[in-house]
Amino acid sequence: MIKERLNLSDEDVKMCKQIGFRTLSLCSIMEMEKMQALAYVRVMIPVINRYYHTQEERIEGYKRHWELFNTTPTVAGFITGLSAAMEKQASEDSTMDKKSINAVKASLMGPFAGIGDSIFWGSWRIVATGIGLSLALQGNVLGPILMLVIFNIPAHICRYYGPFLGFGLGSKFLSQVSESGLMQFLTKCATIVGLMTVGAMTSSMVSLNIAYVFTMNEVEMSVQSLIDSIMPSALPLALVFVCFYFLKKDVKPITIILGIIAFSILGRFIGLV
Repeated sequence: MIKERLNLSDEDVKMCKQIGFRTLSLCSIMEMEKMQALAYVRVMIPVINRYYHTQEERIEGYKRHWELFNTTPTVAGFITGLSAAMEKQASEDSTMDKKSINAVKASLMGPFAGIGDSIFWGSWRIVATGIGLSLALQGNVLGPILMLVIFNIPAHICRYYGPFLGFGLGSKFLSQVSESGLMQFLTKCATIVGLMTVGAMTSSMVSLNIAYVFTMNEVEMSVQSLIDSIMPSALPLALVFVCFYFLKKDVKPITIILGIIAFSILGRFIGLV
């Protein structure tokens, strides 16, 4: 029924099923640098292989989805389906800005995470656990079984149909936003929001203080207080720029982390930080 309503071909249905099945691994393939990025690349492999035919195009497609992604896996199907629709359009339209694919992903993963967490983890999981627990307390073996059934049936329905809806509605959505110029606007807004987020995280989560104190005219002066009087949080900002510089030079993140740890230990030892 959904095939006819969304005007999907047999190949589209097959691809959406593959996408839905692969979203099951979004939380099992997790790494701290880019969260669910590796799993997202795995989800998009059938899409990339279908719409791109040269090795260079496919490698570019894999790299395109190797970006930070993190959302509730239960509702991620719509986003992956929409990404598939955008990849299809990008393969057919050489003038399309492929950066917009990641911009849409970035703009949707936060709201969808809020929806998925509040509905499935915050509410429905509690309801299913309550029903199962009431039977388990009576010694009924159906308690844990019923809990798993009640929770997973709606969750897997959402997983299954999400890619179909994202891909089917995405084609119409993308054609409309491309004609109106909304896609370029969305890409720019996503970039601005990303920069604002990085700036806020730099100020609130990155810490670097100079502990060195010197004496001038018999008055003790703190280097850190002098820097803060000129520009608060200047040192954390400088540290972020240094890390960004090394990342642009293709230095591995783990190498940068180890370098920061070594600098911190040495600075503490000599009384600098």
